[in-house]
Amino acid sequence: MALYAAYASNMDPEQMASRAPHSPMRGTGWLAGWRLTFAGQDKGWDGALATVVEDDFEQVFVVMYDVPAWDEKELDAWEGAALGVYRKLRVRVQTLDGDALCWMYVLDDYEGGLPSARYLGILADAAEKAGAPDDYVKDLRTRPCKSLGD
Repeated sequence: MALYAAYASNMDPEQMASRAPHSPMRGTGWLAGWRLTFAGQDKGWDGALATVVEDDFEQVFVVMYDVPAWDEKELDAWEGAALGVYRKLRVRVQTLDGDALCWMYVLDDYEGGLPSARYLGILADAAEKAGAPDDYVKDLRTRPCKSLGD
C-alpha cells in the first residue's frame, strides 16, 4: 500500500470511501514548505482548482489514506491524472508519529485564478470533517472566491 496525502475535497472520508473504498484513513498531518493555492479553470466547478506550490513559510493540512494499487488507478481517473490534469509527486508529511512518505496530486497548470464559492465551501467542509484545526478551516471559508455570475 502507498500513502496518499489529500489536501482538497478528498480530505472528506465519505468522499474517499466512495472513490477509493479499499483505502482507509491513516491519519492527518502537515505538508510543511507548501502552500494551498488555486490554478487553472474548471467549468464544472466554475473556477480555479485546488493545488499546492512550494513555499518555505507555509504548510498545508492533509489527510493520509492507505491506497492499494487498484484504488490508486480509480483515483487517477477521478483526478484526471491519466489525462495530464494532475500529476503525482512524492512528499514528506509531518505527523505526530514522525514523517511519512506520501504521494499527492498537483495540478499541472499555472497558479492563479479564484475558486468558486461552492468549491471552496466543499474544501472547507472536507477539512472540518477530517479534523483540521478551526483556524485552518476558517481560513478556507474566508479566502477570496468567485460567486455565481462572476
